[in-house]
Amino acid sequence: MQPNEMGMLFDWDGVIIDSSKQHEESWERLATEEGRELPPDHFVQGFGKKNEFIIPNLLGWASDPAEVRRLSLRKEALYREIVVEKGLEALPGVHDFLDRLRAAGVPTCVGSSTHRQNIDTILGVMKFEGLFDDIVTAEDVTDGKPHPEVFLKAAGKINRPPEHCIVFEDAFAGIEAARAGGIKVVGVATTHDAATLTPLVDRVVHRLDELAVEDLMGLIDSSAARL
Repeated sequence: MQPNEMGMLFDWDGVIIDSSKQHEESWERLATEEGRELPPDHFVQGFGKKNEFIIPNLLGWASDPAEVRRLSLRKEALYREIVVEKGLEALPGVHDFLDRLRAAGVPTCVGSSTHRQNIDTILGVMKFEGLFDDIVTAEDVTDGKPHPEVFLKAAGKINRPPEHCIVFEDAFAGIEAARAGGIKVVGVATTHDAATLTPLVDRVVHRLDELAVEDLMGLIDSSAARL
């Protein structure tokens, strides 16, 4: 396995950035605008899932697809307003790690349940344009996590087979999606602690820059050796 034969697939929130507070605030602002109630555990239950699942299934706010879409788009617009108002930074070690991958010729792709406009806005705010080779977002998939579609499409975007890729995830739904796609998983201990993630993933880190390119090659090579 050579570095340029691998592909790195990244969840967005909790792996590249932590905007959980901004997302939670955007749901709160939307609930206030719409005069609706939010269950106490709604944010934990919906973490990593698409709005199109959260709104009808977890919140019970609407079932009509047009109304679900309206609420979803408004929630994301509120989120972007908050990001621009308050700013946002990448998680520690992210920029160095992405630079390390680029120097080694390892292609990268984001695979996220986030809306594309959100990611584009944040990349601009953080001046991160050009750090990823491609992006797959909520608009690009039919089935959200824990379905593997988002990561399988991300692997395809960078022309790498799933078995040559590694997913970086912090959320249970995303870890399940990677596993369902037959992809190795590095758990990032931001949303859940390392002890919780360890039985579910192939490696746990607190920061992405804990990993060298050789570590990533070893993860994939160890999987291939068992086939």
